[in-house]
This record gives sequence, C-alpha cells and structure tokens, in this order.
Amino acid sequence: MSDSTPPVFQTSGHCPTCDSDVDFVARDTWFRDHFVCTRCGSIPRERALMVAIDSYFPKWREAVIHESSPEQRGASLRLSKECSQYIPSQYFPDHTPGALVGKMRCENLESLSFSDESIDLHITQDVLEHVFHPSRAFREIARTLKPGGMHICTVPLVNKGKPSKLRARIENNDIIYLEPEQYHGNPVGDGRALCTIDWGFDICRHIFESSGLFTHLVHIDDLSKGIRAEYIEVLVTVKPQALGVENEIP
Repeated sequence: MSDSTPPVFQTSGHCPTCDSDVDFVARDTWFRDHFVCTRCGSIPRERALMVAIDSYFPKWREAVIHESSPEQRGASLRLSKECSQYIPSQYFPDHTPGALVGKMRCENLESLSFSDESIDLHITQDVLEHVFHPSRAFREIARTLKPGGMHICTVPLVNKGKPSKLRARIENNDIIYLEPEQYHGNPVGDGRALCTIDWGFDICRHIFESSGLFTHLVHIDDLSKGIRAEYIEVLVTVKPQALGVENEIP
C-alpha cells in the first residue's frame, strides 16, 4: 500500500517507540498492520509492547535483553539502540545454537542455548503462534530468566474467550495440518511462517501449567499513543524474585 493511498484515519500524538510527537496514519481499516507512526513506521502492537516494557520493566536499558525474531523498526529498533546488552536472535535450522549468523544469534525458543537465569528480559513479538511445542518454549524462557526477570510479548489472541486451538503439529519431522494452512511474514527462510496455534485468553493458563509462572494480560487502548487495533494485548510473564536469606522459610 503506497503513501499516495488516501488515509482512512489520522490523528496526532506521542509515539512510545520513537519517543516523538508524530502523526499516526491508517490507509486501511485493518489498524493492526496499517495504523503506522509516520516517523518510525511502528504499528499499534509494537507501541503497546513498548508502553508495557516502560511500565513493567523501566530499567530495561541496563538489562540483558533477548529478543527472538526482532522487527527492523519500532520497539526492536529502539531497544537495540538504547540497551547495550540487547541480544537479537533468529532460528536458523542449519546453524549451531548460540552461533552468530551475521549480527543475529541462532536460537530456537524451544531449546535455548542461554545459561540458567542469565536473561533479565525476553521479548517476542508475534512469535508464539508459530512454534510447534509452545510448552517447551515457555519452560525454556522461565529457565533462562533471572529471578525478577520477565517475558513481555505480543501474540494475536484470535480465539479470545474460546479455547486455544492447534492448527498444525509435527510428527516424525512431518507437518500434520489440523486446519487450513495459514502463514505470516518471516524475515528469514522463504519469507513465510506457518501459524501453528490460534491462541485465546487461556494462554495465561498454558504458560502457568508449562512454567509455573503467572502472566498479566494487558490491554491498552490509547489513541494519544497511537494504540488502537484488534489483537494488540501484551502478555507480561514474571519470574518471582529470589527470597533473601532473611526471608527464607525454615
């Protein structure tokens, strides 16, 4: 869609991802992908994610941050510029986990190469609807988080109040399709990422059952920050702080 397409909606405000006073413009009625910041190109879910990070983890600039499959705009770009310990990763099946491929670290969310309790903040943006074994990913994220660390993410909760539903599974290295194939964009490989699950609000229960960690489900609707669209909830999973010696229970 070109910039010459007439806007269907436009407003002014402050963009949380580039921290600037800007115009927000939508040239399509599907705001989730098309309600953009005219300065940094971010979309509503990215701006909601940045607000959640600033609110729940305000010292992120000093943290060890791992982001799986980062964007080349919006929150990912800001985090990479302002956090000196920011680690971006993609999954490259033909490379060794932990190896660098260009400037990207090779990581599989289902089997991370990070040490136990080594990451302050994991970030995923629209990634968890593409993994075949989400429970493994939730456990690995919990394992590698430091006490007090968090996983802050977006994932389209398309099923809302209905149970989450598998779209595809893998058996003996073969993909078994349970629903018609559906793909999202992918910055690596053939440019397509298969959707493996339609998540609902019960994702919080799935995370707890997999990892033992509680998750906040955050919904933001704030036109002054350019945050308005469908499926832009932010999930904030928290690993409890370790008890100090003086607080230990005998």
